[in-house]
Amino acid sequence: MDNRIALIGIIVESEGNDSIDRLNDILHAYGKVIIGRMGIPYREKGVNIISIVVDAPNDVVSSLAGKIGALKNVSVKTMVAKR
Repeated sequence: MDNRIALIGIIVESEGNDSIDRLNDILHAYGKVIIGRMGIPYREKGVNIISIVVDAPNDVVSSLAGKIGALKNVSVKTMVAKR
């Protein structure tokens, strides 16, 4: 299966969120396919914005995004390169 470049955008509501440790565990588990990661705390709004760039087969990208999206107070969207 061919690898695809994908951008995964994540917004974490940081107020009283215990999903942050679980999110970091998931990202660590997929570390071999992660090309880069950028996190921006937006304290005024009480959220953290994280972007992850991955190089992986489509099913791995979907699995990663699905696990992240299942976390409480976490939103995720994925964009995949056309080639």
